[in-house]
Amino acid sequence: MCGLAGIALKSGYSITNEQKELLKNALAHRGPDGSGEYAGEDAVLIHTRLSIIDLDGGKQPLSSPNKEFLVANGEIYNDLELRNSLLDYPFQTGSDCECILPLWQQFKEEFPEKLRGMYGVALVDVDEDTLILSRDPFGIKPLYYACVEQGIVFASEAQALIKASFVQPTLRQEGIESLLQLQFIPGKETIFQNIHRLLPGETLIIQDGVIVLKKRIEVFKEQTQIISNPDFALSELDHILEETVRVHERSDVPFGLFLSSGIDSSIVLKMMQRLGQEKRVRAWTARFETDDRQGYVADETDQASLLAKQVGAEHHIFSITQEQVWQYLPQIVACMDDPVADYAIIPTWFLAKEASQSVKVILSGEGGDELFAGYGRYRKASQLWWRGGKKMYRKGVFDQTDYLRSSLSSWRDEITAYENACDFSSMTRLTKAQKIDIETWLPNDLLIKLDRCLMAHGIEGRVPFLDKKVAEFAFSLSDSLKVQNRQGKWILRKWLEKYFSESKPFAPKLGFSVPIGLWIEQQAKILAPVVSQQAGIKAIAFSDKILPLFEKASGRKERYMAWNLLFYALWHQIHIVGQSPNGSVTDILAA
Repeated sequence: MCGLAGIALKSGYSITNEQKELLKNALAHRGPDGSGEYAGEDAVLIHTRLSIIDLDGGKQPLSSPNKEFLVANGEIYNDLELRNSLLDYPFQTGSDCECILPLWQQFKEEFPEKLRGMYGVALVDVDEDTLILSRDPFGIKPLYYACVEQGIVFASEAQALIKASFVQPTLRQEGIESLLQLQFIPGKETIFQNIHRLLPGETLIIQDGVIVLKKRIEVFKEQTQIISNPDFALSELDHILEETVRVHERSDVPFGLFLSSGIDSSIVLKMMQRLGQEKRVRAWTARFETDDRQGYVADETDQASLLAKQVGAEHHIFSITQEQVWQYLPQIVACMDDPVADYAIIPTWFLAKEASQSVKVILSGEGGDELFAGYGRYRKASQLWWRGGKKMYRKGVFDQTDYLRSSLSSWRDEITAYENACDFSSMTRLTKAQKIDIETWLPNDLLIKLDRCLMAHGIEGRVPFLDKKVAEFAFSLSDSLKVQNRQGKWILRKWLEKYFSESKPFAPKLGFSVPIGLWIEQQAKILAPVVSQQAGIKAIAFSDKILPLFEKASGRKERYMAWNLLFYALWHQIHIVGQSPNGSVTDILAA
């Protein structure tokens, strides 16, 4: 798990040593254990390392006898199996990413089809004057690029391209609209002009500083055989979960788990106990500290504690106070260079901060809802319109309100274009809804959140549900094994009922709430004046309406609007104006 950057150069161009250092420094938090560099006539590769596998010998760039050089960010979970099939290759390290070099030699741009894992990859083939960029099919690991005068520059984070002066932080209006309305920005384009994402599963072949070929692996593949027998499905699920969690635990450093009381993390917890590779599972759970005057806030720590006790886990519970949120929120927003206005970034960042004191790898439950149809919006989308069915992402946060200067007409264009380009004819309404989320929400909200919040503290995040074998199984399930009696993730609940009944998988869940709307309301008279005067907010919202909105931010719709404006005000001040994030929310916004 690391940071990578570099450039595929056009003939006659170069980059300065200062730019190399700026790229390296901008990604230092992703790789606090060391750095490396390859500098050739046609390309430059830069790597910052977080040591997880082969601590002593796995330094990058990795190289082959054929003059190929590789930097990678991620984990290849089938590395050991691949090595057994590549016996003729002279491996030089125990790094799980080295297998990519012989795979490129043998399969060229088809090599990602052989990988099982999460990755952003940059590979230089000197003899072929070629640079290859590739990203894993779910988009677990990020990779950004920009076409500039010198060629094509790339990095694990968009902010590195800006800090190294390759790209100016010029905002794209469509990106702002998507962020405000959706809380994330779907598709290839980011909020910045001329900074693009590699799409999940995409591979770019670059020669002479120009993209000459694009290929993409589709993660959501329709299965020819549908599993509808629940007993068979449960047996298959148990086998796949055990094997998947086992390979996700491959590590030369301590690892742990983010534990809620929910279905997904409960499954990972129980499977980690079954495998028993560590004497005790280490787990972290967060709660928000409130008093009676602040109203009820859903708290899952009691149930999480019960589950941890049942498996004998070393369980760490910590409280997040309102004062801590106002103090650290600028630092949280600072790590979200590709902005995600999902207030789940708050507990995720604090969980990473706590866990980083003990471990360097965290397993987490992201992806369970998307693969096994856990969200209520899937059930609504699967109904016919006359039975209450609702289109995915049919409304934006600010729809039918008058807080903003613009009607935000383009906020759904990217999702609409995606829907129009896809062939959903062979899918059920449920699988169509899942596919839309897996291609839009998952990589550009949940996975950006997890990557940035963990890497800000030098921790690797692993997501066992977002695994090739788990996906193949999930996509082969009939709708009835995913949703029954108005409950999603039915087959996962049945697994827990059989193997971990203490989790009460069919009972109503409390969930986990962030009291950010209530806290904004309580601090409205302090926050509203500094938010309303911030340059980014003045450009998009009516300043005189910020205070009335913040004063009722505990309402459901008002909470989202108030939070989105507060987030954007901070994000703009830090990432566009250039304000240091070291200080409280009011310090940053008043600067």
